[in-house]
Amino acid sequence: MTRRWLSVLDLKLWRDFWSMRGQALAIALVIAGGVSVHLVMAGMLGSLDETRSAYYERYRFADIWAPAVRAPNAVLNDIRQIDGVAAAQSRILAPVLFDIPNMAEPPSGVIYSLPHAGRPLVNDIHLVAGSMPDPARRDQVVVLEGFATAHGLMVGDTVTVTIRGGRERLSISGIALSPEYVYAIAPGQIVPDPLLFGVLWMDREALETAADQQGAFNEVVVRLSRGADPAPVRAAIDRSLEPYGGAGAYTRREHVSAAFLQSELDQLETMGAILPPIFLAVAAFLVNIVISRLIAVEREQIGLLKAFGYSSEAVSLHYLKLVGVIAALGLVIGFALGTWLGHAMAMMYVQYYSFPFLIFSASPSVYAIGVLVTVIAVGGGAIWSVFKAARLEPAVAMRPPPPPDYSRGAGVMLTRISVLDHQSRMVLRQIFRWPVRAGLTVTGIAASGALLVMTLYFLDAMEVMIENYFDLSNRHDMAVSFTEPRSMAAFHDLAGREGVVEAEPFRMASARLRYDNREVLMGITGVIDDPALSRMMDGQGRTVSPPPGGLILSQDLANRLNVRSGELLTAQITEGSRPRLERLVVQTPDVLIGSGAQMRLEDLNAALGEGRVISGVYLRVDPAFADALYLELKDAPLVAGVQLHTIARENFTELMDRSIGRSIFIYTLFAGMIALGVIYNSVRVSLAERERELASLRVLGFTKGAVSYILLAESAILTLVALPISLVAGAALAWGMAKAMSSDFFRLPFVIEPSTYGYTACVLIVIALISGLIVRQRINRLDLIAVLKTRE
Repeated sequence: MTRRWLSVLDLKLWRDFWSMRGQALAIALVIAGGVSVHLVMAGMLGSLDETRSAYYERYRFADIWAPAVRAPNAVLNDIRQIDGVAAAQSRILAPVLFDIPNMAEPPSGVIYSLPHAGRPLVNDIHLVAGSMPDPARRDQVVVLEGFATAHGLMVGDTVTVTIRGGRERLSISGIALSPEYVYAIAPGQIVPDPLLFGVLWMDREALETAADQQGAFNEVVVRLSRGADPAPVRAAIDRSLEPYGGAGAYTRREHVSAAFLQSELDQLETMGAILPPIFLAVAAFLVNIVISRLIAVEREQIGLLKAFGYSSEAVSLHYLKLVGVIAALGLVIGFALGTWLGHAMAMMYVQYYSFPFLIFSASPSVYAIGVLVTVIAVGGGAIWSVFKAARLEPAVAMRPPPPPDYSRGAGVMLTRISVLDHQSRMVLRQIFRWPVRAGLTVTGIAASGALLVMTLYFLDAMEVMIENYFDLSNRHDMAVSFTEPRSMAAFHDLAGREGVVEAEPFRMASARLRYDNREVLMGITGVIDDPALSRMMDGQGRTVSPPPGGLILSQDLANRLNVRSGELLTAQITEGSRPRLERLVVQTPDVLIGSGAQMRLEDLNAALGEGRVISGVYLRVDPAFADALYLELKDAPLVAGVQLHTIARENFTELMDRSIGRSIFIYTLFAGMIALGVIYNSVRVSLAERERELASLRVLGFTKGAVSYILLAESAILTLVALPISLVAGAALAWGMAKAMSSDFFRLPFVIEPSTYGYTACVLIVIALISGLIVRQRINRLDLIAVLKTRE
C-alpha cells in the first residue's frame, strides 16, 4: 500500500540507502559532529551573552568603578553632574577575615555597604533567600550564595568576621547573588574558591562605624548613558577623587568577574569559528567519494534508466535526494546531540558562573545556519558527480568503462619492482590509479588526527601552566596582605612566627602605566632582590629580578602598551603622594597566568617617599604549624586577607580536570567519528567498486586472507601516510589555537608532549583496524556465483 505513493526511483533510493546504511551512518555522524559543535558553541555563546546582558541590565551593573581612600559624601553630587553619567552610587567597602567554626584556614573576603533606605542605584543584588538588612539593626548582613552554600550557612545563622581589626558577630538576613561576582574570585587568585572567599553586604550606617568611614565613602560605581564614551568620564571622575586618594577609575575590561566572563565568550566564539568547518569539509569530501563511486558502480543502471525515458534531471534529482537523506540524518543526530551537549555545558557553566538563571537555548537562526551550511557542504560535495551522471548518454553508460591502463607512468614502474608480490602490486596500482581520491582520503584522515592533537594539546598546555605558575613562579604557601601599608616590623613579626620556613615582603602600589597613547591600570609590585617565593621567570626558567631603577613588565602587558625592552615607560602612581615615574623597561618575560609589573622594593618605597613599608608577606610554612598560624592570623588586627596558594593549586587542577577532561572526551569522540567516517567509507566503497574483481580472485584460488590484504592494505597505507601529516597539521592547529585563545588572564604555551602524538597515532590505527575488521566480514560473505554472473 505504501509503495503506491513512491515512484520507482524513490523505491530505488531507499533500497540504495539501506544497502549502504553503514556508509550513510558514518557520513551522517561526521555531519552530526560539525552540526552539534556549531549548535553548542553558537547556542552557548548566545545563551551566555543574553543571560549576561539581561542580568547586568536588570541589576544595573556598573560601567565604571572608582576607588578612593576617603571621600566626603558631597563629592558624589559632583560626579553625578559629569556629562555621560546616568547613575552614580557611593559606597563603602572593606576587606574582611572570616572565623568559621571547625575550620583552621581563614577565609577572606570583602564587605560592601547597602543604602540605608531603598535598593542600590548601581550594582544591585539578587536575593536568593531571606531579606535585605533591617536598617534598625546594625548586625545584619547579606551573604554571597556560593560562600553560604560552601559553609552550610542559612538565613538566621551568625558569622564572625574581622573588619579593620575589629571583630563583629553578624546575623545573616539574606543570601544573594551579585552581577559583580558572577565569577567570584579572590584578588590574586585564578579560580574561584567559595570555601575561602566570601562577600557580605551591610547597611551603610552600620558599616560606616565598622570601617571608620562616617560621612564618607571609599568607592563610587557609575553607570554610563547610552553611547557615552567611558574615557572622558573616567578622567573626570579621577579629577574629582584625586584630592581624596583616588586610586584610578577602571571599566568592565579591568573588572575581574566581567573580564573573565568576556574571555569565556571570546573563546566560545573562537572554537565555534574553527571546529565546525573542519567537520563539514570532511563531510563534503565523504559525500563526493561515496556518490562518485556509487555512480561508477551503477553506471549501467543509469544507462538503463535513461534508455527507458528518465530524464537527466530525474536521474540527478534521484542522487541528490539520496544525499539529502544522509544530510537529514546527520542534521537530526547533530541537533539532538548538540542540544544535549548544550544543556550539559550549561550545567557545567552554572558551577563556574553564578547567575540567577542560565538556560541553554539556541535561536532558530542557529538551527537555520546549521541546515544551510550542511546543505552547501554536502550538496557541494555531490554536485560534480551528479552532474557527470546526468551527462551520461545511455549507449555510453551501458558499456563497461575501459580498464585502467598500467602501461605507462607509475603503473609500469611498479610491475618492474621484483621484490613486491602480486597482491602488493595490485594495492599500489589501485592507489596510483586514483591519486586524487587517495590524496583526499589521506586529507580526511589527517583532519581527524589534527583535531585530536589540538584537543590533547590543551591538556599538555594546562599541565605546563600549572607547573610554571604553582611550582616555579610562585613557591609560597600563603600570601598575607595588610589593610594598609605597614613597616618592616610587620614582616619580621610574621617571619619569626613558629613554623614559618621562609618569608618575603612585597609592596603593591596602584598605577596607570602609559606609553605613547596607550594606558593600562595595573599595580606595580615592589620585590626584594632575587626573589624566590613569588617571581617572574624567563623562557629558560630563570628568575628575572628588576635591577636598580628598572622596571620589568610581563610580555602580555608590554604588548598591550606596545612597549619594548630598552624604552622608557611612564608610571603615574595613584596613591599616597601620587608621584609620576619615568622608568626603563629592562625585560619583558613571558608570564603564562596573569599580568605583572615589578620594580625593586627599595626603589618603589623611595618613589613613594614613605620609608621602608610593605603591603604584605609571602610565606612558606611547615605544614605541621599551619593550623596554629591560621588561628594567629585570624586574630591579627591589620590582616586584610590570606591567600592560600596550595589550596588554589588544588582548585585549579580540579577545575581543569573537570572541564578539560570532558572536552577531551567529547573531541576525541568527534575526531574518532571523522576518522571512522573517512576510513570506513573508503574501504567500504572500494569493496563495492571491486567486488567482481575480488570475487574473481577468490575463484582463481586466492585465499580470503590474500583478498582481504588487497583491499585493506590500501587503507593501511593511506592511514600510515596520513599519520605524519596529521601530527604536523595538529601542531599547526594547536599553535593557532594557542594564539587565538590567549587572553588578559592567561596565555597558552605551545607545548605538545610526545605522548600526545603517540595517543593520536594509536587512535587512528585502532579505528583503521576496526574499519578493516568490519569490512573483512563482508569479504568473507562474498557470493562468488552472484558477483560473477555476466551482465547482458
